[in-house]
Amino acid sequence: MGRLNGKVAVITGASRGIGRATAKLFAAEGAKVAILSRTSDGVERVVADIVEARGTALGVVCDVGEADQITAAVVATYGRIDILVNNAFDGSAVSSSVIDLSVEQLQRNFDTGPIAYLRFMQACYPHLREGGEGRIINFGSMAGTVGLAGYGPYNMAKEAVRALTRTAAREWGADNITVNNVLPIADTWGAAEKDIPPPTNALARFGSPEDDIAPVVLFLASRDSQFITGYNLTPDGGAIIDSAR
Repeated sequence: MGRLNGKVAVITGASRGIGRATAKLFAAEGAKVAILSRTSDGVERVVADIVEARGTALGVVCDVGEADQITAAVVATYGRIDILVNNAFDGSAVSSSVIDLSVEQLQRNFDTGPIAYLRFMQACYPHLREGGEGRIINFGSMAGTVGLAGYGPYNMAKEAVRALTRTAAREWGADNITVNNVLPIADTWGAAEKDIPPPTNALARFGSPEDDIAPVVLFLASRDSQFITGYNLTPDGGAIIDSAR
């Protein structure tokens, strides 16, 4: 406990799933957490859970596809930022074959993916630099790495996130800001209740946001990872092993 004492974290898409699990873990480890999501109800529930557990959190309603809302969200935090977790993504338009993919659908994936990530990174950069040991954790996807069929727009957007991460890691290393990707496989939709078969990974199961994914994000946010930047960590149960390089 206390691995993030005195730190301030901004987490997008934090009202459910991996974002919520990460926010709760960060708060339990001593961070002040800004909970960002499109829905006020979701934001308020996570903030209430953290406060009930004696943590510190504030909620900010933000649609990451809107540039002005990103700027306002960063201004609305605690006045400093040490950790940025770019997790939000609009999952409503991720499926399409290449032959059927429209530019409009692709644009939505980019607007809520790498473009939103870029805007948050740019807005948070002065704070991360000033703190002296900034951390950025972006969420990519195994789907993009392996070229999952039927997910053309999603794959393209997530691979752009990985390129953004690598570039920022090189450019911002001089400011002691580390920038890394997480490529998870996690059950965020209730696989057991929907009778979805386990994935074909080495461990033959979906990851738990709380037990399998959030601890990896915590590692990247902590001083334990201070000499790691520009890399992909793959808490995926052994789905892609070494191919994410």
